[in-house]
Amino acid sequence: MADYCDLAPTHPVHQPYHDNEYGFPVENDDALFERLVLEINQAGLSWLTILNKRTAFRQAFDGFAIARVAGYGEADRERLLTDAGIIRNRLKIDATIHNAGVILGLQSEHGSFKAWLNHHHPLPLNDWVRVFKRTFRFTGPEIVNEFLMSTGYLPGAHREDCPVHARIVACRPAWADSSR
Repeated sequence: MADYCDLAPTHPVHQPYHDNEYGFPVENDDALFERLVLEINQAGLSWLTILNKRTAFRQAFDGFAIARVAGYGEADRERLLTDAGIIRNRLKIDATIHNAGVILGLQSEHGSFKAWLNHHHPLPLNDWVRVFKRTFRFTGPEIVNEFLMSTGYLPGAHREDCPVHARIVACRPAWADSSR
């Protein structure tokens, strides 16, 4: 069976994500939040569906500005539930709003969401899953694994013979950086 490194480079939607984002370290908290929200919304769906809806997600969630999303009220929930451009699942929408509030708390306590992730690194996947389940909503093992791989905290986003792998290693992702 072909994997992402085989299929993505010839695909008009997957290729930009595969070549320029997947597995690279993410520094910005709003970008980390976006990745978490997209992974949560992918549950039960294809990644292609999520990538195709990414622009609509950005618009619907105010560019994934954490403080803005954390402040969403019932009118925003209803707006999101009627937005055909995104995944209209109440549990996922509620988790997004709740998780934004949690990240605000993490930022207050640790300085940033990224600093909170760095504080817990390195952990094996099972421990990461426990930490995420204690901290966030709608974060099962697959969501946590993909989030951490996609943001450079766990290895495995690309095969070692994939040309993108070497570019990622050069960026010193958390999983490859022994100084963290």
